[in-house]
Amino acid sequence: MILFLDACALIYRFEGAPQFRSATQKLIAQLTAEQPLLVLAVSRLSVLECRVKPLREGNAAVLKRYDDFFGAVHIVELNPVVVDLATGLRVQHGLKTPDALQAACALSLSGSVIFVTADAGFSKVAALDVRLIDTALA
Repeated sequence: MILFLDACALIYRFEGAPQFRSATQKLIAQLTAEQPLLVLAVSRLSVLECRVKPLREGNAAVLKRYDDFFGAVHIVELNPVVVDLATGLRVQHGLKTPDALQAACALSLSGSVIFVTADAGFSKVAALDVRLIDTALA
């Protein structure tokens, strides 16, 4: 089983307000308890999105936490197969380009994938097993 984390899930986990951080950690803990042999995956786009703010603000501590995390998970590259799949998702579901790329990265993985995000718009993609971060319960 693969747990694919959208950029917002990572940002909530590493930088979010306490209720967002807590909700994200609870969902990830629940999913890992159900499937202890999970592989964590992110897209190369998430690496970019997560590193911008700490770099802009000169926050070396947060940047290091991200870089350590990215060094320990599977990163899905934005290759031609992913871009072609994202193009189809954008056309079919009206996703914005970054969201189409995230969804395509998750769908390009072999096996069972759970897509963790706070963006309900991903639920339009029936092929994704979307699990939403519920900050109302935090």
